Amino acid sequence: MSYSSKNGRRPPEYASKSSHQEIIKDKAVQAFLSECKLPSTASDVETIGCETVLVDDKSPASIRHIVAVDGGYTEVAVRENFPSARIAFFQFGALFFALDDLQAIHDSKFIFPEQMAKMKSIQRLKLTLPTKGIIAYGAPTLTASVRQAIYRFFVSEPTDGPLAQTLKWLLFDEYSGSGPQEWSLASCPLCGCRNIPVRSTDVDSDYQFICENCKSPLFLTDVFRLHEAIDDELGASGVLGYLTTLIEQIIVAHLIRLVLKTRPALLSEICFIKDGPLAFFGQTANLYKPMRRLMCWLKDNHNAVVVGSEKSGAFVEHADAIASHLKPGAAMLLSNDYIYRHIIPGQADPNRPYGSTTYYGSKVIYRTPSGRMYVLTLPTREPLSNPKPSDLFNLETALRVVTQLRCDMYDSALIPVALVNKLVSLADHPSTQIIEKFAKASIKG
Repeated sequence: MSYSSKNGRRPPEYASKSSHQEIIKDKAVQAFLSECKLPSTASDVETIGCETVLVDDKSPASIRHIVAVDGGYTEVAVRENFPSARIAFFQFGALFFALDDLQAIHDSKFIFPEQMAKMKSIQRLKLTLPTKGIIAYGAPTLTASVRQAIYRFFVSEPTDGPLAQTLKWLLFDEYSGSGPQEWSLASCPLCGCRNIPVRSTDVDSDYQFICENCKSPLFLTDVFRLHEAIDDELGASGVLGYLTTLIEQIIVAHLIRLVLKTRPALLSEICFIKDGPLAFFGQTANLYKPMRRLMCWLKDNHNAVVVGSEKSGAFVEHADAIASHLKPGAAMLLSNDYIYRHIIPGQADPNRPYGSTTYYGSKVIYRTPSGRMYVLTLPTREPLSNPKPSDLFNLETALRVVTQLRCDMYDSALIPVALVNKLVSLADHPSTQIIEKFAKASIKG
């Protein structure tokens, strides 16, 4: 790493213009490059080689309502100079509308404000998180500040019952009454003790429990293990993406719990759409297990439809590249071998399907009858190397819903996901600049 100019009195150190020769001539570097292998391109895909299913564009008779969930965050600098400080602002939204309202807009010659208002019935949740050089709530460290901020968000949002209640409901399978009564906390954020058993009866009304080793009170939200990825010096920026994906899916579970509590029969008429794949990543990955159990229970008892829709990434790029290989109305179920041969560099292992420790579903590439391409995830009972149509929950119903929700504004777009993203996302300009000034003015020096 070169030297930089701190105050302008001395010039910065520039990189060498000839040192590349040492890399190019190095035998070890040459040998390494000669052994590297790239995934195949779209032109190499002569045949699909995956299970496919044809779907017509009929309306999904059983689905009457759509719920779309999305979230986003922006991280701003509160202080640029040493010691630098940063803070992140999150916003999550759940959008509700009826398919009949969407059809009415399609059938109208003119779109009236009242019609669009029905499409924008959204509930927003906000979270503020210190990410570097800031402590909050009188906490001793940045890690403790982040833990407390996440915990307070989960016990206070939303107003129709805290997310912490849904988290406990999910972890201990309270919806079924016969699920596991114990969760293993990978590490205590205070004493570092490993594999701490957490029983549902140990969690008090404040959603806290006692570490059996150090006897300190811990938060139920510590099961996310985000404290393991936070460094008090380097900061907590690395957990923001994991936390966003986590909260989006907890919101889905929360809405399912509320429907079960109020009108269980309505579940079979709702399609829940999450922006992004049905998976948990990083330190939060283990939560895919209780989420898969919930999806299986819903399939057996209420036949709820849950779909993950991706807007970007390697799978979306691959789907666009092979569009000509799929017939309109065809859905391709991605096998383990296909993923590692054409999309993700690696060697397929039949005993470890792609995403077996993060996903609670399988991926599908779908070309609608009108030719639009989508990458979707649908729940399955277990990780599968070669999924069949019957393995993916409510496959044909989900694909027909996606066909109905097409959006011409963007590539691979669905109307509810595009709307909820517009309503919760924070633009670099002017939102980020305004929030940055707001944060600087609000935080005491």
